[in-house]
Amino acid sequence: MKQITLTKAPFRADHVGSFLRPQRLKEARAQFLEGQLTKEELRAIEDVEIAKLVEKQKEVGLIAVSDGEFRRKWWHLDFIQALEGIRVYDIDATGLFNGTMKKATLYTVDSKLGFPADHPFLEDFKYLKSIAGEHIAKLTIPGPNMIFYSGVVNSQPYLDKPAYSSLDEVAQAIVQVYRDAIQAFYEAGCRYLQLDDTSWGALFSDDFREKIIAKGFDPDELVKKFADITVEAVANKPEDMAITIHICRGNFKSSWLYQGNYEPIAEELFSRVNVDGFFLEFDDERAGDFSPLRFIQKQQVILGLVTSKTAELEDPAELKRRVKEATQYVPIDQLCISPQCGFASTEEGNTISEQDQWNKLRLVVETAKEIWG
Repeated sequence: MKQITLTKAPFRADHVGSFLRPQRLKEARAQFLEGQLTKEELRAIEDVEIAKLVEKQKEVGLIAVSDGEFRRKWWHLDFIQALEGIRVYDIDATGLFNGTMKKATLYTVDSKLGFPADHPFLEDFKYLKSIAGEHIAKLTIPGPNMIFYSGVVNSQPYLDKPAYSSLDEVAQAIVQVYRDAIQAFYEAGCRYLQLDDTSWGALFSDDFREKIIAKGFDPDELVKKFADITVEAVANKPEDMAITIHICRGNFKSSWLYQGNYEPIAEELFSRVNVDGFFLEFDDERAGDFSPLRFIQKQQVILGLVTSKTAELEDPAELKRRVKEATQYVPIDQLCISPQCGFASTEEGNTISEQDQWNKLRLVVETAKEIWG
């Protein structure tokens, strides 16, 4: 298949990163948990399944390839719990994600934060890069505000017993963790890093803004703080490394967590945060219109027009019409398209088939070719 060539990520046809876990991998993980496979045997199976996935991504015409997050249980927790200073604990989550989630694992900043030199994602990325060939190996990790929001300001254990003397101090510690992580991943060969972040969703969701106020915080002040943290976290990124951010509304078994348009966060996020691109969800009416994009500066905008939540394929003509509509606010040369989210933010995956996910990605690639050539 003809490739859509751009010299630097993000690409005209891109993707958020996670993929449905194949049956062999699900079986192997179950066997590992039951003590029937060693950690090394599980990893060998993961290697094989990731290699198959990478070849499939190449086959459908993607330039950037991910490992599908195949070694993870959650899109965010596996990275965060491997940091220094994080404590995890389980809660009853009945009611979250419109009732689809029953239990959840939360985390809190429990002591001084740090990025360990032996963080497991480093070896995970090195394997991906080793099999990517001429394609770009893309790494996805949760963004810094996932720690600041869920592990600090929305964490009752932290508020009851803070590990730092002030919010500014813990914010700076988080910034340093991400500066260290970015440099470590760069040294491992990473040139395309994506920060996934649902925490911004709490700041444009009316329901969650009320909850934030109830905890004694001003959501508008947090918007500024979130932007400050992200700006500082990526301030020292190497020139030849692309960093994007995916502003997500939550994704669990095809359900969602937040609703609301980007307007409450748009000016601080789009005009100040100096990433190379924003992956933004515009797959349904919960996202609102494109008008918040008027604050975009020089960043690329990857329009998440193709839903990863349902199997029905979007109309290519409608996708092209919506891209054209977005050009009222952002030049066509700064636009790209993708699915609105990954296909399996957790190991359970969305309620679609593997064939459905590849159909969606082919649609993204073919539509991008028709728009940009």
